[in-house]
Amino acid sequence: MVTPVVLVSPDVRQFQGYDWHAAPQSYLDATLTRAGAIPVILPAFGDRLDLDAVLDRVDGVVMTGSRSNVHPALYGRVASERDEPFDPARDATTLPLIRRAIERGIPILCICRGLQELNVALGGTLVGEIQEEDGRMDHRAPESEIQEIRFAIRHPVSLTPGGCLGRILQSDSVDVNSLHRQAIGALSHRLQVEAVADDGTIEAVSVRDAPGFTLGVQWHPEYWAKSDLASGRIFEAFGDAARAFAARRILPSAAE
Repeated sequence: MVTPVVLVSPDVRQFQGYDWHAAPQSYLDATLTRAGAIPVILPAFGDRLDLDAVLDRVDGVVMTGSRSNVHPALYGRVASERDEPFDPARDATTLPLIRRAIERGIPILCICRGLQELNVALGGTLVGEIQEEDGRMDHRAPESEIQEIRFAIRHPVSLTPGGCLGRILQSDSVDVNSLHRQAIGALSHRLQVEAVADDGTIEAVSVRDAPGFTLGVQWHPEYWAKSDLASGRIFEAFGDAARAFAARRILPSAAE
């Protein structure tokens, strides 16, 4: 069986006088242990990267969450201080990467900021500070320095009947964690809703016309991928898709 290689999107952070292109271990570990794929962090060099040359060599893409937000100028809105922090190098890398991976049928799993990037990359918009909107719950992380508290599973989402996520999880609802203050505004016409929260917040999407596996979730399955059944199944489904893609890419005769 071919072991797939999976790109992981980076953040650019400043530390000790250096710019670091980094991704949290939770995403790397879930990709390795539950998806069964080798994670490789892609540096955020924007249009300096030959994305096709990179995508020729990989079998999947994981778009990570982040404390930074997609810059509002990328979906037609003037930025304010409340929209910060930003990561323009990441934006310049991930949005074209998402579009090209979808075009090529490469499996892609988008998490939190990754789901928001997916929507923006395909022409949708975002809204900020959703906890301030009438009828919306507070989707932000609990105030705590303990990660298990911040990432605690704490509210249900309803899955679209007959949708790909419902088939993966074999259920019509699932309990998830919540650590975001932005959410999908206008949904891209290329996306279909896979899950919503009780307050109407879009929690998961897939791409209508994608030739390969493409799923975005607003919550963080990577954190509980080892212990939570639903979280693990999401990564397992992505890993299965990446293995199938790898078999076709590396051993085309074995995939026939």
